[in-house]
Amino acid sequence: MAGRLWGTAEAWARAGLVGTPRGPSASVVPWRNVTVSRTGAILPKPVKMPFGLLRVFAVVIPFLYVGTQISKSFAALLEEHDIFVPEDDDDDD
Repeated sequence: MAGRLWGTAEAWARAGLVGTPRGPSASVVPWRNVTVSRTGAILPKPVKMPFGLLRVFAVVIPFLYVGTQISKSFAALLEEHDIFVPEDDDDDD
């Protein structure tokens, strides 16, 4: 993150968008290393993970279930020891 910010600040300085003591310089060519290498070669497509969404659900759903069970047992423990017992207010007047 800091590298991106530093690169952006340098690009602005070279473009003359920020006051620099060096004065105006050549135009800035946008450069991203996401699709090309340092030599300019196009990188291969990223490897696609098969069953990616299925893997996400296979992890999220069991942990959500375990979390709810822990919460229920802890709430029962609190109520059993009278640490937190909701009051029964009848406001049906």
